[in-house]
Amino acid sequence: MATNLSIDPILLDKALELGGEKTKKATVNQALREFIVRREQERLLDLFGEFDWDDEFDYKRERTR
Repeated sequence: MATNLSIDPILLDKALELGGEKTKKATVNQALREFIVRREQERLLDLFGEFDWDDEFDYKRERTR
């Protein structure tokens, strides 16, 4: 999908330098992938403590089934 964006050239240059990608397109795509991964990780952290754990559950016994 073709998209016209006004991206801060200083940020893009810094991302090119740090990211090691060869093109601006590859740099932006990598940045978006990393952004998505980071946000998904944050959602998982938000769930921490939300589940009730069964202290009696024996995971080792379940492996032998």
